[in-house]
Amino acid sequence: MGDIYEKLEGLLKNLGFKKNELRIYQLLLEKNSAMHITEIKEELGISERSVREHVLNLYRRGVLKRELIQKGWLGYVYSAVSPAELLTKIRENMVKKINELEKELKRDNIQ
Repeated sequence: MGDIYEKLEGLLKNLGFKKNELRIYQLLLEKNSAMHITEIKEELGISERSVREHVLNLYRRGVLKRELIQKGWLGYVYSAVSPAELLTKIRENMVKKINELEKELKRDNIQ
């Protein structure tokens, strides 16, 4: 998994992912189980505010999944999507954006 993750990490860096976002993704991949924000914070030694911000960014980009839990309180636990699923999402998103740009170029007659 190490070599694959290194290559995936390089791709994600090129796509603008931040260092701590990559650390969170790697942690959740390695743990292979859902974690609370506070658990991620404790494991990585970064502030809860930063963890919340990075986790939300990763969730919005489709890198993490979340599950609503209720244990006397409501909250979310987060888990990583598999590297294969992540690559599929990245590919789909890139193809969609390229297709949109090509349509605009044709519409505006730009070559």
